[in-house]
Amino acid sequence: MTGTLSEQRIIAKVTFVGVFGNVMLSLFKLIAGIFGNSSAMISDAVHSLSDVFATAIAFVGVKISKRNPDDSHPYGHERFESVASLLLGIILLITGIGIGIGGVEKASEILGGNSSFQPPQIIALIAAVVSIVSKEAMFWYTRHYAKVLMSSAFMADAWHHRSDAISSVAALVGIGGAMLGYPVLEPAASVVIAFFIAGVAAKLLRDSLNQLLDSSVGKEFEDELGAFVLKQTGVIDVDMVRSRRFGNRICIDLEIGVDGRQTLEEAHAIAEKVRLSVLESYPMIKFVTVHENPA
Repeated sequence: MTGTLSEQRIIAKVTFVGVFGNVMLSLFKLIAGIFGNSSAMISDAVHSLSDVFATAIAFVGVKISKRNPDDSHPYGHERFESVASLLLGIILLITGIGIGIGGVEKASEILGGNSSFQPPQIIALIAAVVSIVSKEAMFWYTRHYAKVLMSSAFMADAWHHRSDAISSVAALVGIGGAMLGYPVLEPAASVVIAFFIAGVAAKLLRDSLNQLLDSSVGKEFEDELGAFVLKQTGVIDVDMVRSRRFGNRICIDLEIGVDGRQTLEEAHAIAEKVRLSVLESYPMIKFVTVHENPA
């Protein structure tokens, strides 16, 4: 099994919107960049084209992560999403570096007087506006369903859309400035686009590595969970709360203090109630291990 039927439909729908939207937008921006004499728009088209591969990777990662545990992966497949997010970050970083190098080279040519500059045409400006509106809409759409699915890969894909929208704003400024007689602004816009892309890539890489390396969720969350556990019937003390990320989910290790005069069966019943209460109240938690100590 790979998740519920409704989850499969959402995954398919989000993937279709991402791939189809990016293919059409990339073609439009590429044509506008070529015929509109705009290197910034061509750079932006390359960025949108990378989104197609990003969405495809996110789709594969989410589909695999929704599989039920098996003999080879008894704890589940959630970490495949983290691998997908890591790949998305690498793609973004490579894209940003390539766009940045191209922008610096073009700017150097213009400043050195070695470029036969032709001002961008209005179609490039229109393409930038269309891209901003389209990519911002795709960001909010993908972000909404990423939250529904609790999917780090689709959330990474959403931020990929947002980075494209921001890069289109930079392209709009660069193209507009070049049309007003400041040609160096257009390749400068490509450099700005590259920095935005690199920033998003760095965030994705950091988050995905944290998920893969069993990083703690944080003291604030652990303190909140400890306070919740302490309120449960039969719990006298909370001796330990440890959290670790497991893909886009969380695993918890608890040690609770109970009345030492109780039987083993009674103490175990308290621990089981605590475990079920935590799972019910915190949907993002995948596993809870509870050990009871005599208080």
